[in-house]
Amino acid sequence: MQFLWKYIDDLVGKGLEINEIMTLLFYASARFVPLALPIAMLLSSLMVFGKLGENNELTALKASGISFIKLIYPLFIFALIISFSSFLFSNYLMPIANLKNGSMIYDIQKKKPALNIKEGIFYKDIEGYTIKIGKKKSDGKVLEDIIIYNHSNKNGNTSVITAKKGKMEITKNEKYLELTLNNGFSYNEIINPKTKIESHRKTKFKENLIRFDLSTFNKRQNSEHLYKGHYAMLNNKQLTLAIDSLNQKVIEKKNAFHSVIKEKYQVFDKNQHQNLKTNTTKINKNKQYDIALNSIKTLKSIVKSNRNEIEYKNIILAKHKIEWHRKISLAVACMILFFIGASLGSIVSKGGFGFPALISICFFLSYHVLSIIGEKSAKDLTLEPFEGMWLANITFFPISIFLMYKAKNDAKIFDTSNLKLSIFAFLKKENEI
Repeated sequence: MQFLWKYIDDLVGKGLEINEIMTLLFYASARFVPLALPIAMLLSSLMVFGKLGENNELTALKASGISFIKLIYPLFIFALIISFSSFLFSNYLMPIANLKNGSMIYDIQKKKPALNIKEGIFYKDIEGYTIKIGKKKSDGKVLEDIIIYNHSNKNGNTSVITAKKGKMEITKNEKYLELTLNNGFSYNEIINPKTKIESHRKTKFKENLIRFDLSTFNKRQNSEHLYKGHYAMLNNKQLTLAIDSLNQKVIEKKNAFHSVIKEKYQVFDKNQHQNLKTNTTKINKNKQYDIALNSIKTLKSIVKSNRNEIEYKNIILAKHKIEWHRKISLAVACMILFFIGASLGSIVSKGGFGFPALISICFFLSYHVLSIIGEKSAKDLTLEPFEGMWLANITFFPISIFLMYKAKNDAKIFDTSNLKLSIFAFLKKENEI
């Protein structure tokens, strides 16, 4: 259902057959197996130990000299096998399922690529261009806050187009996607091939028409090769290599940016400043002001462009690290929730499906909410990927230790007997006074 809610707009009206939809659902369901295993461990252990406690079988076993730790030892080995199987599934099978699922959705979306341009997300499916929009109207055609990076010449983002508004349409023959931009600017970086000197040109326009070739989108084809480098399609060994490569690219980008700024915008000492002042005495002061202002605007544009590119690279790097930690953290979660379920079942001594299911849902929802908060914080670069993906496990681990201690000593979760005795003694003393 989550898969259908997410992709319903991209699937409706595409002429899909039942077997294609069922295949998509099968591959999508594989992604939820590692997420379903922790709650399965929690619910099953809670039901089993709750039923044993309700039938006084736990009491009989403990009276026979079998401690709670010895009792759960065989199940601990079983839970360990399940946890390791969860990691193996996440590391080897789930990337294949993600690859098949992603390539099928990609081929379907390519039939109408304009529908796949989302708000606030970089769209890179048109070769040579990266498009980002701030807002899209309900009709799916009128756009606002448009940014287009043109890197079709293979020299990086040397051309950037921004516009406040625009309209997106596909031609009748469905060969071209036309973007009509209004009230915008075009920024171009021009490099002289002989002198290697860079210059920047800024052009303002009221209306500009950009046409993208969509001839490659009309065919449904196997596009698995396009997704093989995606972080969700890699195992942890491949993710480690990709993370090292991305780290190196971020460092190289920062060093290149520092070199460009240092070379083009040097800081002059007093003597250099005096010489520059002497050489420019004949130049009109207003012209000097215009030159300085243009230099500052160019510098601001370069800094903003590089900052956005470095931030984007850091986000991609964080997503790779998140995927690396996700496989391990979900496997460890099986063990933590097993200990919580076994301990709670022993303490509350309630079997069946009703009460254990209620407790399991409450615990798992709390775990899932913490996981989502941690993951989103890591993607926003607020937290480190390690901190975000292990936030729920770090929170629930002390709870599991506390409940294990209580179950081992046959104690209530919160023993209020001493507090009640203190209150009664205090009230009695007050009455005597």
